[in-house]
Amino acid sequence: MCETVNEKPNNAIPNVGRAIPKAPDPWAGRGVKMRCLSCMWFVEKREAVGRCRRHAPTMSGYPVVFNTDWCGDHKLNEEVVT
Repeated sequence: MCETVNEKPNNAIPNVGRAIPKAPDPWAGRGVKMRCLSCMWFVEKREAVGRCRRHAPTMSGYPVVFNTDWCGDHKLNEEVVT
């Protein structure tokens, strides 16, 4: 006598072949007011280009950044923003 195994049909597995909705990006729009140009760590060298002095320099110096870049280490420079 043989026993048969009850198999689940393919439609019993949840979310197979269906698109999973994406969660909203918590960082969307965060960089709008946190540009390098308004950061206390930014030192402008030429038009639109400067150096970020947030962390210690490496062998190649401080990182080169554009004044429109942004990062999570931004700290508002009160002398630049009016």
